[in-house]
Amino acid sequence: MAKLAEQADRFEDMVECMGRVATMGFELSLEERNLLSVSYKHAVGARRQAWRAINTVEQRENAAKKGPVIQDLIKTYRTKVEKELKAKCQEILRLLTTELLPKASDHESKVFYSKLKGDYHRYQAEFASGEDHSKCAQDAHDSYQAASEIALSSLQPTDPVRLGLALNFSVFYYEVFASPEKACMLAKAAFDDAMNVMDMLNEDSYKDSQQIMQLLRDNLTLWTSDMQEEAGDEIKETSKRDEGEEQ
Repeated sequence: MAKLAEQADRFEDMVECMGRVATMGFELSLEERNLLSVSYKHAVGARRQAWRAINTVEQRENAAKKGPVIQDLIKTYRTKVEKELKAKCQEILRLLTTELLPKASDHESKVFYSKLKGDYHRYQAEFASGEDHSKCAQDAHDSYQAASEIALSSLQPTDPVRLGLALNFSVFYYEVFASPEKACMLAKAAFDDAMNVMDMLNEDSYKDSQQIMQLLRDNLTLWTSDMQEEAGDEIKETSKRDEGEEQ
């Protein structure tokens, strides 16, 4: 039923089906694990995209100083989407904590599920504020860190699960912790470690690993460029101060 729902692009049904599978009391197979991941990725991803769009509109309307009626309407709708987003994230986090991680018997499964915990705490941090944001961000970091400790000691550098973890952990450092240097360092280390042993992979494994490595490389290029531009801006500002211009 989950596979059928996926083919029909009915991801809410897919989430419901895989939620049942996850609570049947046995360890998920690789295929079932991937189906669970895909179902929540789409269900949560659609709401993340909706929240970003609404948030952009809200900022634009506030800047235009539209009346309080319009602003209240947008805020109410944003809050509605946030509640749905939070509920979906907490739903899979409960499954991961109470059902899936306790039954995980191999290192790859443990890394996979711990990475997912990091992902869904990170998604909550994107729209949370104040103490909630700090808690979600810290929970995401701790989950990613726990996954990394297992991955670095147990999985090959080219393992797609290990590479996917490095990709998402580096994105977390860049977007949530606002630490581009740490993000670049993590992504580069994962990329370099994998490159050193790529020649030993068979064709199928090479393809899976190469796709994630390309994403790591793309992010590195983008982040490095952004850091260089910011450094250039800082130099210009310093020059202005040296010339005695008003700040």
